[in-house]
Amino acid sequence: MKLKSVVVAEVIDDIRRIFQVLTEQSRKIEHETSLTGPQLWVVKILKEASPMKVSELARRMYLHPATMVGLLDRLEAKGVLTRTRSEKDRRVVYIDLTMQGHELEINSPEVVQNLLVSGLEKLTTNELKTISGGLGQIVSILGVKGAPPQLIMSSEINAPKRRRKTNN
Repeated sequence: MKLKSVVVAEVIDDIRRIFQVLTEQSRKIEHETSLTGPQLWVVKILKEASPMKVSELARRMYLHPATMVGLLDRLEAKGVLTRTRSEKDRRVVYIDLTMQGHELEINSPEVVQNLLVSGLEKLTTNELKTISGGLGQIVSILGVKGAPPQLIMSSEINAPKRRRKTNN
């Protein structure tokens, strides 16, 4: 095999490994907690420091605040968290885990997204640029450069909600 073929095979195998860990972890999380990976990630972060502003949670998860709304709606409906408006500024919303949320987190598995973010945050800017450049090339090869990114193993899209133009 030529060197280029060997490297292509290594890249493909690494992509397979990434998909494999994401798929296995997602199934395990859903089986053990009835939550998606991103939902459990919210619970894990809130366990560390809550109550927390929605904007702060979005920042820690590298998500648009608008993306958080769907995640929080589903978690609130499951009784895992509560939202409370600030007395000082009604625009500010704090989120906190319920007792059920705390109990759910105690025996839950690790979240791949959390491992990924904490690992990436430890890298140098040059290392991150190298990874970003390589992933950008893969995204271009697949022709999905402009596609809105979905959260890992979820139907949630990480993009601000677009307002429809009106003809007024």
